[in-house]
Amino acid sequence: MGLSALSLVGWTHRSIASDPFTLGVASGEPSPDSVVLWTRLAPDPLADDGLGGMPARAVDVEWEVAADEGFTRIAQRGTVTATPESAHSIHVELAGLNPGAEYFYRFRTGGHISPAGRTRTAPAPTALTPLTMCFASCSNYEQGWFTAYRRLAEEQPDLVVHLGDYQYEYGPRDGGVRTHAGPETVTLAGYRQRYAQYRTDPDLQAAHAVAPWLVVFDDHELDNNWADEIPEEPQPGFLERRVAAMQAYYENMPLWQFVRPRGIDMQLYRRLDWGALATFHLLDTRQYRDDQACGDEYRSDCLERFFPWRTLTGPEQERWLLDGLRQSRARWDILGQQVFFASQDLVAGPAHGVNPDAWDGYVANRDRIVAGMRGVRNPVVLTGDVHAHWAAEIRDAQSAPVATELVTTSITSGGDGSDSRPDVDAVLPENPHIRYFSNRRGYVRTRITPGELRADFRTVPFVTRPGAPVQTGATFTIPDGARALT
Repeated sequence: MGLSALSLVGWTHRSIASDPFTLGVASGEPSPDSVVLWTRLAPDPLADDGLGGMPARAVDVEWEVAADEGFTRIAQRGTVTATPESAHSIHVELAGLNPGAEYFYRFRTGGHISPAGRTRTAPAPTALTPLTMCFASCSNYEQGWFTAYRRLAEEQPDLVVHLGDYQYEYGPRDGGVRTHAGPETVTLAGYRQRYAQYRTDPDLQAAHAVAPWLVVFDDHELDNNWADEIPEEPQPGFLERRVAAMQAYYENMPLWQFVRPRGIDMQLYRRLDWGALATFHLLDTRQYRDDQACGDEYRSDCLERFFPWRTLTGPEQERWLLDGLRQSRARWDILGQQVFFASQDLVAGPAHGVNPDAWDGYVANRDRIVAGMRGVRNPVVLTGDVHAHWAAEIRDAQSAPVATELVTTSITSGGDGSDSRPDVDAVLPENPHIRYFSNRRGYVRTRITPGELRADFRTVPFVTRPGAPVQTGATFTIPDGARALT
């Protein structure tokens, strides 16, 4: 019996009046024999209670995976139950797929069928199959149209890495291109509604449907500039807010079930292999951050006296990363993380300022990781957060190149932007290890082969209206073994 006939038999008396697949579909966490499939049922996605207009009961949802876009060669199918407790979100962890293979998937319930998504498994463990990977961060719904996501989807990548600030917690603000639904997100209902609003965007849906994603969060998935159990500004009920944010993040991302949050905690740092070509080390620089410092005196004297105790990763995650680097046999080791890693001398004069929200504020933590990078063949750091494109070389105290850093600009955060900024232009001569800067919006497209990593910094000229074209602002290659940008 085909899927359509099976669905009609099972759901004649339980039809859903309007389309529940308004949030699209997604996949993630590819391994050689598995991916995670995701969707969430929401016929009324902006409902104030965050439940998307679904009834307060469990709903069975059929899924199927095919080897072709027309779904004539079905590989697997099954049924999963969506519950109100998880906002009717679905995470299907497949097994038994072929390595390095392309698949298509879709869902059906209540007489409705979802859009189809395209995904792929990772290659076999020994394969050096080339990889096209795009990475992005920072998409503020109010500050622009998500055209860059559409252009990313048109690249037809094999993999997408998202480095955080997937959504913003702010309530509606004057002067935006679009308007957030609901007030600032502090409750589970509010976070669920906000994710639903973002996921109704067709450009974001296209980016999710084109390839599997690897995701990590930054601060705006919870609250601006939060660190561990401390918000940026004192607020009652912050830990309850963190519980709600973690729950909503899991519900709306194609993540493994072992990542599911437990109270305020969520095991988000993890490692995935793309054959023998690349190992992705995904870091969490928010939950374990220790911001011990000396008030507002973020200068060299404070750095020397207090910053050795500051950490972005926490000791356990740092050991996990260093162990992974030490044991890696991949051609490329890629760190996916949130804040600027290379050093930045951003203030002229003998006493340079220190950015406490970058690795410059956590130098001992960074130095230990840089030392660990010396033992791997090709270490590359991927970074988001700063709303600008940068390309940099990571050097040790003797100015020897150890690794490279590729920083993606935002999808929309910061508005249209510009090709340069006078404040940055003035200090770039003092930072010869920084090779490129652009204040435009966009993403980075990479092509990774055994012989080199090529990075194209893709930019759009505007986001304050839809339909922008995309162009390449700069291209760099990292030859195998070079540890430097060409």
